[in-house]
Formats: sequence, C-alpha cells, structure tokens
Amino acid sequence: MLLNDILREDELKDRLQALEKGQATLEQENQEQLLHSMLAHIGSTNSELRDNLIYGSFYDWILEKNLLDHSRLTELLDFSMNNLLCKGIEERESDLVFTRTFTSLLLALILFRDHQDDFLSQHKLDDCKDKLLAYLAAEKDVRGYVTGKGWAHSVAHVSDAIDELVKNPKISKETYVDFLHALWNMILRNDYVFIHNEDERLLVPILTMLEHGLEQQEIIQLLLQIPITLMTQKSQLDLEHYRIILFNCKTLLKSFYIQTNGKLQYATLHQSIATCLSEL
Repeated sequence: MLLNDILREDELKDRLQALEKGQATLEQENQEQLLHSMLAHIGSTNSELRDNLIYGSFYDWILEKNLLDHSRLTELLDFSMNNLLCKGIEERESDLVFTRTFTSLLLALILFRDHQDDFLSQHKLDDCKDKLLAYLAAEKDVRGYVTGKGWAHSVAHVSDAIDELVKNPKISKETYVDFLHALWNMILRNDYVFIHNEDERLLVPILTMLEHGLEQQEIIQLLLQIPITLMTQKSQLDLEHYRIILFNCKTLLKSFYIQTNGKLQYATLHQSIATCLSEL
C-alpha cells in the first residue's frame, strides 16, 4: 500500500464529515484515496480530525457496520504495523506520538474484527505480536493529554491493542509473560506521573490474560520485586524522581487491588497486592 494522491487535512475533513452526515456513502467514495489519506493523517494534531473523524470513521466502518472487507483490513494492518506504529519512535515528545498511538487503536479495531471473522493468518498474528512488543520496548513518550492537541495516551492505546490480541485463540499463551513484563515496565517509570487512568487501562489486558491462562505466580513475582526495586531507586534517584515512581507503583497496585477484590479466583494474588502495598 503506497500513500499516493493524498487529500489535504481540510479536504479529508470535509469528505469524512459528509459521510458522517449521510451526504455520501463509502461505496460512492474513492476508497483507495480516502483510506490512504486517513492513514497519512492518522496522527494529525487536529483532535477533531484525528479523534472524531479518522478514528471515529474507522471504528464505525470496522466494528459497527463491517464495511471494509478482509483483504482491505489486512492491507491496513500490514501498512500500519510496518510504517506507522514506530514512526518517529526515536524522537522525544514530538507530534509523531499521535501517529503511533492512534495506529495502536486502529490495530485494536482490526484485531477485534479478526477475532470475530478469523481472516488473519497465524503468521500475521505472530508478526503483530512481535511488532507490538518491539513498540512497547521502544516507546518513551507516555504523555496522556497534550494541551492544544488532545490525547496521546500511548499506554492506554497500546493496552487496547494488546487486549484484543491476547483474546485471539491464535496467540500462544506462552507470549502472555512477555506482554505482562512489557506493560509493567511501561508504567513503572520515574520520569512521568501517570494521572490519566493509564493504570486502569493497562490492567485490562493483564486481567484478560489471567482469564485466559496467565499464571498468577508470574504477577506475584513482579509484586515481590517492587519493594526491592523502590529501595534501590530511592538510593539512586533524587527525591522528585523517586516520588514519581513511588506514586506510579501505588496507583497501579491500588487499581489492581480494587479489580481483584472479592474475586475468589484471585484471592492469593489479591493478598500479594495488599502485602506489596503495605511495604511501600
């Protein structure tokens, strides 16, 4: 898929608004041009175009109305994984974070549809797994809301994609531990305070993996390491950065405590979370 004959942002906005209002139909559109333009502008800093029109249209066409056929969805998946998911990943707090994070959301939509229709090959799913893990390891820009530009929210958006991926029966349960560690490492950091419910969104795929066979002991081992890690961090960091990682740890653990409270199948895990919290 090559992005040729791309519409300008204002042109794309007009076309998508016409579709949204029922003044045109997708069948009447030059779908190649329209979809290519949506991918080209998927990370626009215009939040109305990015959130409401581009992502909103993809959501409507893929989840609600099922207007894009399997071959089209496969093309979108391939292009997104190979060209957009890690675009500008080496840059620090640049606008390209919006391209990466809204690509994560598009992947989540396509993965949801595959779970319903089973059209992606095992190879495609494995490739998606590898690319999402690589993205998790490389993403440094974890800003939530960016003033004047809207939600970047990389932790929340990639959590949505991973949640859809690990629900898929074609994904081996052996990969759950890799995703668990990657998500855990993404939020337990000392350079950014997570205040936009990242903890709750990140727990969604972790709880999904628990429901599908992730051993609770894998999480308990991570919990046991937190007090030790924080003790080390306290001796190495200044007070500000130590307080950041302490806050992020407590926020995640408190949400996890609430999510597992009263659920008998998670009694041991729940107690381990409580013990960890009491040691911080």
